[in-house]
Amino acid sequence: MRIAVTGSIATDHLMTFPGRIVDQLIPDRLDRVSLSFLADDLEVRRGGVAANISYGLGGLGLSPVLVGAVGSDFAEYEVWLKEHGVDTGAVHVSPRRQTARFLCLTDQDANQIAAFYAGAMVEARDIDLGRLDPLPDLVVVAPDDPEAMLRHTARCRALGIAFAADPSQQLARLDRDQTRALVTGARWLFTNEYEATLLLERTGWSHDEALGHVGAWVTTLGADGARVEAADRPAVTVPAVDGVRIADPTGAGDAFRAGFLAALARGLSRLRAAQLGCALASLALSEVGSQSYEPDPGRLTAVVAASYGTAAAEDLEAHLGGAPWPR
Repeated sequence: MRIAVTGSIATDHLMTFPGRIVDQLIPDRLDRVSLSFLADDLEVRRGGVAANISYGLGGLGLSPVLVGAVGSDFAEYEVWLKEHGVDTGAVHVSPRRQTARFLCLTDQDANQIAAFYAGAMVEARDIDLGRLDPLPDLVVVAPDDPEAMLRHTARCRALGIAFAADPSQQLARLDRDQTRALVTGARWLFTNEYEATLLLERTGWSHDEALGHVGAWVTTLGADGARVEAADRPAVTVPAVDGVRIADPTGAGDAFRAGFLAALARGLSRLRAAQLGCALASLALSEVGSQSYEPDPGRLTAVVAASYGTAAAEDLEAHLGGAPWPR
């Protein structure tokens, strides 16, 4: 299965302030704030939802096509993604803007001051999926410039390409008609629990009505695992991997999506897809950074066996064992 992943490509610039941000604020001078914080350290991490999902799919041997907009500063990041099995040939490089950046300062109380620079991401709306050659079998429409998301969804319908809707963070910016347009006809809809509630509020649909507009709805449940629902069959609920040492939750949902889609691409059931998704998410949770984990087959098989039984592990190993896993 040829999978194209559309969405954000960004870098996260994370700084730590050893003091307390609130101590620097003067209550009766908040109308004119001019502050500078001396940070102790800086971590630059590769990120962006589409890039994170593509990294996971590439690690599982799927050679996904990454579709998004970046700046001329993307060269080093592109090499990294290519080395991890991602096809970057469809990435648009802006001649005027830089790659999107998230900048965040965190103090000792975990209070944060952050900013997001969309940069080249606004040019994603100019990308035409119809130019992909060959056309993909499935397009993942992940968070991106809202106009780009709407255009990609419309092009999938026009070209007869199956698509997965993953609006997540952009739900807050979408109105009713836009949200309905992104979801209706999706083979797969991905949300977390909070986003599921927000999606129903945005669309004005009931839960059953939403299920009637998609092939299946996959909801990640955090520590409770994941649930797969469809209008025509019983729901499948898979518990999360137990005993995971959480180093960084960022990107765990993207890893789940990569594992889930990789299993489906190899012809596995929804149950096995959810189990592999949870297993891959557990590896991401245990590392700092969205693209720091390694989908080692031995480790994944051991995680699946311990969490879901030997039959599940043997089934996954039989289908995925031949994939060109990175070492």
